[in-house]
Amino acid sequence: MIAVLLPPPLGMTRSLPDLPDRLPDHGVPTARIDGGADDRPPYAGRYVAHASLEINAAVAADARIALVAEGDAGPLVGAVGAAQRAAHRPVLGYVLVDAFLPQPGSPTLAEITAAQAPAGPGEPTGAGAESEAGVGASGEAEPPGYRTEHLPMVSDWPDAPCGYLLTRPDRAHVAHLARMRGWAVREAAPEAAPAALADLLSELRGT
Repeated sequence: MIAVLLPPPLGMTRSLPDLPDRLPDHGVPTARIDGGADDRPPYAGRYVAHASLEINAAVAADARIALVAEGDAGPLVGAVGAAQRAAHRPVLGYVLVDAFLPQPGSPTLAEITAAQAPAGPGEPTGAGAESEAGVGASGEAEPPGYRTEHLPMVSDWPDAPCGYLLTRPDRAHVAHLARMRGWAVREAAPEAAPAALADLLSELRGT
């Protein structure tokens, strides 16, 4: 099984930049997908289309893959998976790394953040609140409308086992939500993330 690493959209900084280089050391073949082409609306649609084209170019048509989505790629992983199924490429599992979870329907990133962040009434809800000023959770500038556009709808997701890798304390609540969904969850310091991800992928492959 090949781990296809999906980066955060808009060229945002990866929280685990050395993951593509270190994961193969733990016995996991890896395909790194570069971002791009999602710098204008529809941001999500462009991201999914570009990621799908890169996967088609990097991975054999009969390869068995797991999609590993980091950051804001998390809510889009179902749409990327649907594109792979349309290309007749099996997706054996999904892992979200420090990411918000996909939600049914076609919510916005702001709505997903508000639903999954543990803020109370009247308090900021993390990335969604900050983005009103054009700044995301990482402190990087975001274009207008990025968090308020509706994401692609995927009606039958998840279609394969799912897991969650937590390396950031501010995503602990999301990891809890993943456990409530019955997902396999691992917690690790950033330096131990490649080994934890390899273990998680091995578990998903066996389910």
